[in-house]
Amino acid sequence: MGVELWFIPLGEPWRNGIVEKFNDHYRGGFLRRVFMQNAEELHRESLIFEKKHNSRYRYTKLQGRTPQMALGQAQIRLPASPIAPRHPLPKPDRGCYHLVRFVRSDAVVDVFGEKFKMPPEAVYEYVTVTIDVTRQKLSIELENELIDEHNYHLR
Repeated sequence: MGVELWFIPLGEPWRNGIVEKFNDHYRGGFLRRVFMQNAEELHRESLIFEKKHNSRYRYTKLQGRTPQMALGQAQIRLPASPIAPRHPLPKPDRGCYHLVRFVRSDAVVDVFGEKFKMPPEAVYEYVTVTIDVTRQKLSIELENELIDEHNYHLR
C-alpha cells in the first residue's frame, strides 16, 4: 500500500501523542460519562463518541485540524472492503519498516525479539532501525549516520 510503518520506542507510549490524547478524551469524555449495560451499547455509544470526537477535537500534531479534516486532506487509499481478511496477508516483498529504539548499557537493540549488538557510541542514545524488505537489509542509524548494517531475511 506504500505505507512505511514507524514503531515508537518500547515502553514509551507518550511518544504516540495523538493516540494518548484521544485515550484521555475517550476516558474523560465518554467512559466516565456514558452509562452502558452491555457490549452492544458500548459499541453503539463508542461509534457516536468517535464521530463527535473526529469532527470537533483539534490537535497540534495535525496542524490544528480535526482528525476528520486531516483524513479528508490526506492522500491515502483505504481498503476496498471494511471487512478484515480472514487469513494473514502475504509477507510484503517491498517497502520498509522503521523502529526507534533506546540503547541501554548492555548495548543491545531488540528488533522484534532478535538482538543486535551496538557500538559503544550508541549506548544511552536513540537509534533508528530500518528494515528494507526489498534489499533484505537491516540498517541502524545514529543521528542520521549509518552505524551498522546486516543482511535481514524475513521469515
